[in-house]
Amino acid sequence: MPVNKTHDEFYTLDMTSGWETPVGYPTGIQQKIIAGGLDEQNRRGTRTRLLRFAPGVYTTAPFSHEYWEEVYLVSGDLIVGNDARGEGGESFPPNTYACRPPHAPHGPFKSVDGCLLLEMHYFDPV
Repeated sequence: MPVNKTHDEFYTLDMTSGWETPVGYPTGIQQKIIAGGLDEQNRRGTRTRLLRFAPGVYTTAPFSHEYWEEVYLVSGDLIVGNDARGEGGESFPPNTYACRPPHAPHGPFKSVDGCLLLEMHYFDPV
């Protein structure tokens, strides 16, 4: 299957519109799909998205999914492994990276001051 992304040369992203709360995420976490699309039901596709946390927002349970995920923390702070009340965990600064295979448990997540993540999601084989 070919990669489902269009050829895009450098262009300025509109950072003021096109944001939405992903299904199952709390208010205050938003995504902006910038390339491709992921068909989770049929286990195919690839997408690149921005994910942003508003200050103080956190998730309450670990995530696990069927696809590969690469995550780069562009700006802000990200805490990994907080509890269901948003307490505890390990804090990471900008310019940190994670690569996760399918079914790898990760999170929960919190950001004290807010953050911006660049994420790539894809099924194997790409």
